[in-house]
Amino acid sequence: MKRNWSAMVYTGLAACAIAAFSFVTVSAPAQAADVDYTAAKELRDGDMRKLIFHPAAKQISESPFINGDGGEATLQDYKGKVVLLNFWATWCAPCRHEMPMLSELQTQLSGDDFEVVTLATGRNMVPAMEKFFEEINVSNLPLHRDPKSTVAREMSVLGLPATVLLDREGREIARLHGDADWSSETARAVLSSVIEITQ
Repeated sequence: MKRNWSAMVYTGLAACAIAAFSFVTVSAPAQAADVDYTAAKELRDGDMRKLIFHPAAKQISESPFINGDGGEATLQDYKGKVVLLNFWATWCAPCRHEMPMLSELQTQLSGDDFEVVTLATGRNMVPAMEKFFEEINVSNLPLHRDPKSTVAREMSVLGLPATVLLDREGREIARLHGDADWSSETARAVLSSVIEITQ
C-alpha cells in the first residue's frame, strides 16, 4: 500500500512539473526572431541597402570595454534602447568620413528609445581619439575603447568601420559593413521604424 501511495505521489508531482513547464513555454514572450522587421527593410535605399537584417537575432559580446570616463561598461548597459553600435579606429579613413554623420544622427534621434554608441577597437590612445573627434567637430558621441579588440572579435567584426544594430533586448538584428550616410532621411526612417516596431 505504501509503495502504491508513493507511486501515486511521484506520478502526481511529475504531472505538475510537466504542466508547469508547458505553461511557461506557452506564456513565454516572443523571441526576437519572431519580430517582423519587413516595414523597416522596405524603407532601405541608397547606403541603407547595405544594412542587412538577420533572419534571427544574434547574441552579442558581454565582455567589458573601457568607457569614456576610464571605467568599465558592457553593451548590456544599454538594454531598453535600440542601439546603433559603431566600431571604428583613429587610423580608419572611412571612419573619419562617417563619424560626423553618426553624430548628426545622435542629435536627431537620441533619447529614451535610441542611442548611437561608438567603440574604438584596437590600439587607440585617448589623446588621439580626442584629437580625432575635435578635428571632425564631434562632441556628442562616447569615447569608448575596446583596446584588445575583445568585443569586436567576439562579434566577428573583420573590418572597419562596421555598424551593428541592436534591439532593446541587446541582441544584434542587423549589420552594415563599411561607411554609410547615417544622417540621411532614409537612415532616420529605417531606424525610426525599428524603434516603433520594438516598442
